[in-house]
Amino acid sequence: MAQNPGTSRRTFLTATATGALGGAALAVAGGRAAAATPAVPGSAAAAPRLAPSRDVHIFYYPWYGSPAVNGSWRHWPQGGLTPPDRIGSDFYPAAGAYDSGDRAVVDRHMGWLAQAGTGVLVTSWWGQGGYEDQRVPLLLDAAAARGLKVAWHIEPYAGRTAQSVVDDIGYLIRRYGGHPAFYRDAAHGDRGAYYVFESLRIADWAPLDQVADRAIVLAQTTDVSKVAHFGGMYTYDAIAAGNNPQWAGPAAYCRDHGMVWAPSIGPGYLDDRAVPGNTTPTLERNDGATYDLEWNNALAPANGGPPTWVSITSFNEWHEGSQIEPAASAPPTAQSYRTYSGAYGRTGAAAETAYLDRTAYWVARFEAARRR
Repeated sequence: MAQNPGTSRRTFLTATATGALGGAALAVAGGRAAAATPAVPGSAAAAPRLAPSRDVHIFYYPWYGSPAVNGSWRHWPQGGLTPPDRIGSDFYPAAGAYDSGDRAVVDRHMGWLAQAGTGVLVTSWWGQGGYEDQRVPLLLDAAAARGLKVAWHIEPYAGRTAQSVVDDIGYLIRRYGGHPAFYRDAAHGDRGAYYVFESLRIADWAPLDQVADRAIVLAQTTDVSKVAHFGGMYTYDAIAAGNNPQWAGPAAYCRDHGMVWAPSIGPGYLDDRAVPGNTTPTLERNDGATYDLEWNNALAPANGGPPTWVSITSFNEWHEGSQIEPAASAPPTAQSYRTYSGAYGRTGAAAETAYLDRTAYWVARFEAARRR
């Protein structure tokens, strides 16, 4: 779990014990997903590509750096490895060990996000003036060029309090609120979205009332007793999302209280290389079956679906293996990397974008479900 930008963010559901998603559970999950799996992207039954959805949000990490742009490597060396060929990830980016301050890289990311149909990227943000805050102007400009919007993932930076989060929201609105890519939800009073990671670290969130007219602030929990003063709930945890997540209760609570319900789903989880010796369970991708299962879980009426928003973990959290960003089909050989080969029946270079295209498929299904 990320305590600062230099360590891995082990996903977990802070309100309840998620338990380990063991081999038996994964086998059942994989079977359920396979039974419910629609046609692969590119097939005759695949959904047509639509405009990116403003109700599908994806967690985005602007914390990477390289010597060419930043002056030194940042975040890639996690796990004690030496970039560019050896990085703290079990997959290797198709874009290489890139820098989040490189306009060409960020433009390429925005193109991939548009291809995936995800209309809002939720950028990891570690406080006013920090490295990730410095990446925001570039991110906003690149997002605007693709018709995308930017929301905020307020991380547990040193000294974070409920009042400091209120101050942060005011700062973000003042500094960036005039930009056309600044996300505001027309269906909820044109308020911006602010996800608070590890919100249960703080017990009293009463100061949020000061910004309730301008901000939808989401707590990371499914415990409805922990969301006083918040405007919504999300989970972040892709491991729990694949293990019978029992979302009907929080979904109903949010609906009955005029709150946003934004469950989080993802393609898998693997942080062994970034955090050697960790005990976090691996969530295998199963050639895409895990991702399909989690989308089905989010949209299922039995789980209160379709939700207000769907949040995806993640676009590019490479250290946790939760990314849908294209992974190289022929990565460097300095160490053994996984690829997406086999995902949805694709192999080689065609597999690199398999998760982008599958996301677009599910975004279309989500929008169709909401229209029913």
